[in-house]
Amino acid sequence: MRIRRPRHPVPWALAGVAVFALSAVPKPRTVEVTGDSMLPGLRPGDWLIVRTGVRPAPGDLLVARHPERAELLIVKRAAYRAEGGWWLESDNQRAPGNRDSWDFGPVPDALVVGRVVARYWPLPPALFKRGV
Repeated sequence: MRIRRPRHPVPWALAGVAVFALSAVPKPRTVEVTGDSMLPGLRPGDWLIVRTGVRPAPGDLLVARHPERAELLIVKRAAYRAEGGWWLESDNQRAPGNRDSWDFGPVPDALVVGRVVARYWPLPPALFKRGV
C-alpha cells in the first residue's frame, strides 16, 4: 500500500484557520426519548442528535431542562417565542403524564439545551428492504 501526497498541499495558515473554525462549532449531544408525549414523530427508544448553541425557530424540536426539575431533559416542539423564553408543546397532548408549557409556562432561554437535528436510532425500516 502506498501513501499518496496531495498534489497541492494545503498552506499551514489555511489549515490553522480550519482547525480554529471547527473548534468553535459546538459539540453535538445525544439524547434518548422516553415517554409518549411526542408521538407519532418520536417514539420511546429513539436516539436524537442535538445541536447546541443554535438559535431556535418556531416549529423546531428542542431539548430543554425541565423548569421544575433541572436534572430532567425534555423534548418538545417550539410553538412560539414568549417573553423571556420559548413556549414548548408536546405533539401528543393526551399522553399520560404529559407536561409542557401549558403546565409550567414558557421555558427560559437559559434552560434550552439545543435543537434536534436528526434521529439516528433506530434505523429506518426502509434500509432493511432488499435491493436498497
